[in-house]
Amino acid sequence: MNVSVKHPNQLVTIGCIHAENLEVQKPNETLESRLAEILSLRSGSELSASEDSIRMQARDMLRYQSYKPTGRAKPASEYLLRTAQEGNFPRINTLVDINNYISMKYVLPISLWDLDKAASNEFVFRPGFEHEEYVFNPTGQTISVLDLMCGFRVIDGKEEPIVNPVKDSMLTKTDATTNRIGVAIYFPSSADISVLEKVLDEFAELLNLSGGTIFQKSILS
Repeated sequence: MNVSVKHPNQLVTIGCIHAENLEVQKPNETLESRLAEILSLRSGSELSASEDSIRMQARDMLRYQSYKPTGRAKPASEYLLRTAQEGNFPRINTLVDINNYISMKYVLPISLWDLDKAASNEFVFRPGFEHEEYVFNPTGQTISVLDLMCGFRVIDGKEEPIVNPVKDSMLTKTDATTNRIGVAIYFPSSADISVLEKVLDEFAELLNLSGGTIFQKSILS
């Protein structure tokens, strides 16, 4: 998987993972134990001062030109926090559960996509341009990505947005057949980069326990 950053938004650093040979239905006891622990923590208490600082930095990193991360335009990590606090945390499949666990634990938005559905091994991250959008749910609703940092698949030189820190595209969502994935962790450049390294390590560890082989783990800015 070839990933690069183009027209960078200097507020955002991106941690990337490329993993294959994954078993979506394989039991992952380590994940279940850690998920139960963080769900208990999130449902019973407010964020610590350092966690809330990251939450705000993750929101502020999206304030690029015209984009305002408020309301439904906030990072997906804030939605996950709310579901955990309300006792409605979604369980979908092992890969999505790993993604959501990491996002909720570290209070960071993360994108996950199926490499086979993307039909490309080349991806670029950049702020979206006017008129760029994609469908993000089964009912056909679209999200405009103007000035929002996005991941684009590149096919025959054409860039098409598929993921962002708010909502990922229906086109490349994982399902029960997924065994090759790309991951993008959106991290505020103002925060300690060692935290992103820790996030990447734990994500890769949990993917390995789900049969995965890690082909790439990198930090882009």
